Amino acid sequence: MRASCGKLFRHTAILAAFLLPLWSQPVLAERIKDLASIQGVRSNQLIGYGIVVGLDSTGDQTTQTPFTTQAISNMLSQLGVNLTEAQSRALQLKNVAAVMVTASLPAYSRPGQTIDVTVSSMGNAKSIRGGTLLMTQLKGADGQVYAIAQGNVLVGGVGASSGGSKVAVNHLSAGRVPGGATVEREVPTAVGQGGFVYLELVNTDFGTAQNMVEAINRAVAPGTARAIDGRRIAVRAPDDMDARVAFLGRLENLDVKPAVGSALVVINPRTGSVVMNQKVTLEPCAVAHGSLSVVVDAGNQATGQPADIQVTQANGSLMNIKAGANLADVVKALNALGANPLDLLAILQAMKAAGALRAELEVI
Repeated sequence: MRASCGKLFRHTAILAAFLLPLWSQPVLAERIKDLASIQGVRSNQLIGYGIVVGLDSTGDQTTQTPFTTQAISNMLSQLGVNLTEAQSRALQLKNVAAVMVTASLPAYSRPGQTIDVTVSSMGNAKSIRGGTLLMTQLKGADGQVYAIAQGNVLVGGVGASSGGSKVAVNHLSAGRVPGGATVEREVPTAVGQGGFVYLELVNTDFGTAQNMVEAINRAVAPGTARAIDGRRIAVRAPDDMDARVAFLGRLENLDVKPAVGSALVVINPRTGSVVMNQKVTLEPCAVAHGSLSVVVDAGNQATGQPADIQVTQANGSLMNIKAGANLADVVKALNALGANPLDLLAILQAMKAAGALRAELEVI
């Protein structure tokens, strides 16, 4: 019996020694690359005006979109086909649509690489499904051409119409061309300034910035990083570019425990969505909320039947809401009201104004 107990004790000790490093890891830690970005390493937005051809009679009505006719005339003249002004005005092209082409040029993109582009109709085209985007220059904010786009447009939807009836699945006036643009000009991107690289937090938070500084100094060397403010951190980096790239690769994968954020309730009045984090609390309060319903029946004018208007006011009894110290208590208290999401928007705003909701309201 003593031998068995000794073996059990040794096995338990070995298991505890194996699990101890796992238990000692920081809880809810995130990588630096998920919390911050390197200053200067960013993408750039590109835009261009183009023409999609090959549509099945679903293109622009040129009588209502004169810019489509003008674009076709300009393109044909560059290809050696010259039209008179009267001929240009008489063009009726149902298989052509004017589009805006947008793309995001990633950092360190080099000439010859390809990027995806988004094609969106800007006229009254019914659909650009099955069309082909003709050569389009994509320019940056400085007016310079950084890429050339061309290719077949992929639209994730279908549609049909006949006799005034129309059926559509998903959006038919916008699509993508995977790898449809070729980079023609690179954007110079410097990694840091002098002997420092600057990290920029996604969200301003002094606690997270301090935790990040401590994690970097602990992993590299004391004094390597210092916080400039609640969003920017200066990190001393090697001067040699190869060593700097390796250093940043190691730096981005360091684990940092973000500081606990403030209590926040996010409201989207367009969809009726309400999202709150775990720091939201409630103070005791009383809430009464009733809904007003108005129903109008136009009647029948042919038979002389008058219109019928009904106004219904639902009962809004006063309910006592108990204090909630955690998210589960808050959800339980709000569910007790029996309000739908749209009513809940008004209730939360009123509770905030009364000082019963301990959280910030953010409307998106």
